[in-house]
Amino acid sequence: MAENEKTKSLKGFIDLHAHTTASDGTLTPQELLKLASDIGLDALAITDHDTFAGFEQAAPIAPDSLQVIRGIELNSRLKLADGGFRSAHVLGFFPSREPSGEFVYWLEEQRLERRMRNEKLVESLRSRGVDISLQEVEKRGKTLTGRVHFARVLIDKGYAADTDDAFRRFLGEDAPSFVDRQSYTAEDTVRIIRSGGGIPVLAHPIRLGLEQEAERNAMERLKNAGMAGLEIYHSEQPPQAQARYRKLAEALDLLPTGGSDFHGRVKPTTELGRGVNDNIRVPRAFLDRLRQWPAQD
Repeated sequence: MAENEKTKSLKGFIDLHAHTTASDGTLTPQELLKLASDIGLDALAITDHDTFAGFEQAAPIAPDSLQVIRGIELNSRLKLADGGFRSAHVLGFFPSREPSGEFVYWLEEQRLERRMRNEKLVESLRSRGVDISLQEVEKRGKTLTGRVHFARVLIDKGYAADTDDAFRRFLGEDAPSFVDRQSYTAEDTVRIIRSGGGIPVLAHPIRLGLEQEAERNAMERLKNAGMAGLEIYHSEQPPQAQARYRKLAEALDLLPTGGSDFHGRVKPTTELGRGVNDNIRVPRAFLDRLRQWPAQD
């Protein structure tokens, strides 16, 4: 497809889930803006992990043709009926208002907790014969350091072939050296976003790996806690999953959202605005509905 056809094809579409170098993406906020503008997106939400730094760098220099939305992605733990937990990510959107001072302070505490986890992860890796230091990882992380930055060091030092290999053998939840963060429950994370003036949305629900009945029960609990939306379009969700989540969002009166979860070179098959193999197209109407939703009761 010619470049001008690609640009034309994304007019009227948006991407509500993308990352920059402020967290674990490989494009700077400026580079991400240029890409979004080049492909013709109407709007882009910058949803870095635990920080608004990427958005704050991008917003003042965004072109008039591109709306940039303040967003964030937070880790949480979803409790299951059997007493276990699953990792759940919650997006927070602030399309029409600033986050509260209390919320910004809470984020600072979360970044400190992340650093403590990183220190433990270094210890865990070193105990298994991996020559790594927190200082060299933090040089990759800039504003915020996460497991993707650990993966880059492991690849450069020959411990892993690529990012997938690094997560499978060292950094993923099933790896022997994995160190979990002391995350809040998903319900508490939803409440914190709401109290901070934001709109909480469950990200990539397919990653929960739940059967449909358990999945619906989990969504109902989160809805009761104040969750406003569900990410129905995501690069990892095939068409049949997208259709299921659309129906679930309608049944529970949740706002539909969607995004590529773009990270740049970390996820080379995921394209901004298009997902994997063109599996997403997020309509502008989703953002309009977000703007109309009351951030606080």
